[in-house]
Amino acid sequence: MALSGAAGSLLGWGLLFWGATVGASKVEVSMLETVEVELGQTARIPCNFSIPAESNYAYINWFYIHKNNRTKIYYMVRDQAFEPDREYKGRVAMENDFTFTISRVTLQDARTFVCQVGAGSLGVGENRTKLHIYKTPEPPEIQVNDAGIPVTSKEIPKIAECISKNGFPAPNITWYKNGSPLWQDDTQVSILSTLTKESSGLYTVRSILFAHVSREDRQSRFHCEVSYRLLGADQTATSEKVNLTVFYSTENLTLVIHSPQPQVREGDEVTLRCEGDGNPPPEYNLLKVQEGAQPEEKDLTASNGVLILRKVKKEDSGRYLCRTFDLDSMMNLETGVNLSVNYLEGLKITPEGPIQLQQGDVLALTCDARGSRPLEFRWKKEKKGKLLGTGKQLKLSNVTLESSGNYSCEVAVTGVPGLSRSKQVYVAVHAKPQISSKDSLVPVQPNELVTLMCKAAAFPEPKITWSINGKVQNHTDRHRVISNLTVQVTPDLLQSGVTCTATNELGNSSHQFTLKRRTTTMSPPIGNTTAEPIKKEQKTQESKGVIIVAVIVCILVIAVLGAVLYFLHKKGKIPCNRTGKQDMQRNTSI
Repeated sequence: MALSGAAGSLLGWGLLFWGATVGASKVEVSMLETVEVELGQTARIPCNFSIPAESNYAYINWFYIHKNNRTKIYYMVRDQAFEPDREYKGRVAMENDFTFTISRVTLQDARTFVCQVGAGSLGVGENRTKLHIYKTPEPPEIQVNDAGIPVTSKEIPKIAECISKNGFPAPNITWYKNGSPLWQDDTQVSILSTLTKESSGLYTVRSILFAHVSREDRQSRFHCEVSYRLLGADQTATSEKVNLTVFYSTENLTLVIHSPQPQVREGDEVTLRCEGDGNPPPEYNLLKVQEGAQPEEKDLTASNGVLILRKVKKEDSGRYLCRTFDLDSMMNLETGVNLSVNYLEGLKITPEGPIQLQQGDVLALTCDARGSRPLEFRWKKEKKGKLLGTGKQLKLSNVTLESSGNYSCEVAVTGVPGLSRSKQVYVAVHAKPQISSKDSLVPVQPNELVTLMCKAAAFPEPKITWSINGKVQNHTDRHRVISNLTVQVTPDLLQSGVTCTATNELGNSSHQFTLKRRTTTMSPPIGNTTAEPIKKEQKTQESKGVIIVAVIVCILVIAVLGAVLYFLHKKGKIPCNRTGKQDMQRNTSI
């Protein structure tokens, strides 16, 4: 007889099933003790059995047990399967290996199920499996007490609340502080937990943590953990970690100076910040001690303990105080700091300029200034010139015209980078003009334009005149004058030359330029007094010579080429028409 459908097959009168063993002395059934399945999924309950070899009839019954009563929910006789129970109708089936399946399991399916196998007169065997239904709870949510907790609270304050919803079976909640578990005790920690069974049959667990806190708990981190059993193992889920707002009294005050660099300079922006270690921070009062025979305290306008001094002056130096009164401890607290503003002022040079001297005089320049620290003095000729000396005084002996110019005194405050000043004084040495033009012999060509340069230095400023008329351009730089004269070379100029004269109230000085006719082999000298047209004329003459040579060479080449062609023609080597060309071809072929 055959058994078909969800139960598999019965072949002949004996049972030949996968999961069934033939040849046993009696009917024996083996099953798992427990089976776990998630809510809403399909449960699979295996049933393995063995039967005697001579059995000629078999059936399988499935029951569930509720309050010691059995209810049949599925059975198979021969090849027919039946589902008599309405609660499970359409949700149960049996696979080829006799595994019983329950689809879309509910919490009510958490029961004991019995598999019963009968072999007619040879006996009946059965066994049972307990079906466990589970539902992973939602991750725990934590809500911290954001109102703040004072460390002086006499009652145990509420720290946080943790909740985990929709779990089955009922989960548990454990509290942690800085990674260490917290347990109930009589004085410091109290934990209140409640378990609620929802209408769906799932459980919601809620836990409230109460604990005393200390100042150190301002950095503590709390979290909760929900634990539950799943597939025979312990599972956990953790909430986020939260911080507490802890209120505690102020025990210490600090008053700190913030500036662009360690050494405060005049003009810097300085911030004084008063801070206490209490929470919430107390009210701060900033004051400055007024120096005098009887020191006084001046209240300063600050915001939340912060005082900003923009472009500080030396008058801002002094001692600053920060005071507060703590309402919790009923104590007055005070701290102070000294502000030292480095300064540099009163820079002057004596004697004051401009200073006028005679050649050979001696001059002593003295630089003086006042500063918050020892000062360093440096002297230079012109602001970016070389270093002349250090110290307050600079001595100039036997001055000359070259000693004229600006003398700079640079002053810096020792140990305060960037705090420096400088001042200049102009020194003028009286002297008659000195002409620095060195070119006396100037090669020229008749009728060309030549430019002569005359340089003179003197104080008072000199005036330069020329012995002849021409185009004159003058440039003056303090006590130095440069004069350029452009003239056309004439025979008379070649004979007389040109003279420049520099004059001031102390005397005069002259310089004679001799103009000499330039030969073709003579290269023009390089100097301030020669003119550019000389080079241009020489280049023009050289270019004309090159052109003439090239023309002569071309004429000779053409003449030689014509002679050669004429000679070849006379010898008959060069045919002059087509017939001649053909004769040449015949001669070549013969």
